[in-house]
Amino acid sequence: MINEIMTKKKYDLEERTAKFGEDIIRFCRKIPRDPITIPIISQLVRSGTSIGANYCEADDAESGKDFRHKIGICKKEARETKHWLRMIVVACPDLKDEAKKLWQEAKELNLIFNAILNKIKNNKTKVGH
Repeated sequence: MINEIMTKKKYDLEERTAKFGEDIIRFCRKIPRDPITIPIISQLVRSGTSIGANYCEADDAESGKDFRHKIGICKKEARETKHWLRMIVVACPDLKDEAKKLWQEAKELNLIFNAILNKIKNNKTKVGH
């Protein structure tokens, strides 16, 4: 039963991060291009789509250390995505409502990856490693 739950959650997170990347791409297509927004768009697409890519890599990790590293990257990319969304709102205030929804999802993803890292750390401590 636990394995079924963990497997379902794993695939839900894979789908969730992929959908988030897709939503970031759709959002970025709406942003007007100018000298200020062009580099921000590029950074936002990179960080927002990287979360899912790194999660897939973590899922296929070759070791526990590799898994922790990739999950750590997922966490950092989610946090970076929040930053770029904040910058887009400054550059394009009319996109604030949509950016806020994406920011909230990036925040939740960051918290999820943080929880995964904490669980790994706590389990390692309990086992005595």
